Amino acid sequence: MSARKTKIYLDTSVISHLDAPETPEKMEDTLRLWEEIKAGAYEVVLSEVVFDELDGCSDAKRDCLDLFLQKIQYERVESGNEAVALASKFVDFGILREKSFNDCRHIAAALLSGCEILVSWNFKHIVNARTIKGARDIAARGGYKDIMIYSPTMLVEGGDDE
Repeated sequence: MSARKTKIYLDTSVISHLDAPETPEKMEDTLRLWEEIKAGAYEVVLSEVVFDELDGCSDAKRDCLDLFLQKIQYERVESGNEAVALASKFVDFGILREKSFNDCRHIAAALLSGCEILVSWNFKHIVNARTIKGARDIAARGGYKDIMIYSPTMLVEGGDDE
């Protein structure tokens, strides 16, 4: 019997950095994570918010990212009323502002789908102490699984025994 895989949510920033030559270090770490995902190391969740945001990319970039997505298995979750209500709590509690509502929706989708880790390159709104604490508080209040928020670098380098 195999060990249970860690369930991770990837926000749009992770997918977009699969093809980001303007930020080579982030792209390299994202590609390392992608290889781990392709090897079956994680159970991956993506929400409709990711696909909506990817639709805003240029055709060439979107086509490139679609090729990456075709090479992995993932669960696609919808963002219904429950997700919108949960996302609204991040604004109501002053964790994020209304203008960052899609970021709230990413966190809500991760919580509702039972992910253990949300992976993001968005340090301004997601991978920061305020949002991490807020997400954990909202998870605890709502009875959701505790969630950690990491950058791809933190995830791929987290297994080292140094």
